[in-house]
Amino acid sequence: MKIALLGFGKMGQVIEKIALQRGHEIVFRKTSFNNFDGLEKADVSIEFSLPNVAVENISASLNSGIPTVSGTTGWLENYHKMEKLCEHKNTAFLYASNFSLGVNLFFALNSYLANLMSKFDQYDISMEEIHHTQKLDAPSGTAITLANSIISHSKYDAWSIEKPAENELYIDAQRVEDVPGTHSVFYKSQVDTIEIKHTAHSREGFGLGAVIAAEWLVNKKGVFTMKDLLSSNL
Repeated sequence: MKIALLGFGKMGQVIEKIALQRGHEIVFRKTSFNNFDGLEKADVSIEFSLPNVAVENISASLNSGIPTVSGTTGWLENYHKMEKLCEHKNTAFLYASNFSLGVNLFFALNSYLANLMSKFDQYDISMEEIHHTQKLDAPSGTAITLANSIISHSKYDAWSIEKPAENELYIDAQRVEDVPGTHSVFYKSQVDTIEIKHTAHSREGFGLGAVIAAEWLVNKKGVFTMKDLLSSNL
């Protein structure tokens, strides 16, 4: 499989290493120093860049008819535009706020627990997410995915990283040197606390999931999520 890497920072370099180990070829690397000449050689694109260039990168790939996997967060106000572009170009697009298998299992656990706890109003819910200092968006896309799932099953109707109003779910977004990603959800009452937590030990889990998603997406048409991938026969 011929892969284009749209973004070649730390995650892009991890993805390259994993892709090569799995027998794939990197035919294009998009950085801030080059344009999209050569992108057309790819069978699939994997996009991990920055929020301010993600839409440009994804658009270039979809406009070339190339199936595109994206893991950049902080640009989702334009997500529906990318959906429509994908459908217009009759290609494939898969976005995930986190490609780690463990995190996607954590998403399912979070949703199940939120539904279970919806009957117990004595618990207040809060969240904490910790990432490396190079991460520009806060809260993380993973935290937002967790929060939205909780909101759909709870008394809250929004989230906030500031002092929350009564109807807002508080997310404590911390930035600490060399932390790949830690996410915690707390249910606190006067008598006890229930906590679920996911801790990433390295970027390799994210990179492997992104490459597996790219392998799965080739030759497909449509807009997909990690739920589609995990529920299929890989």
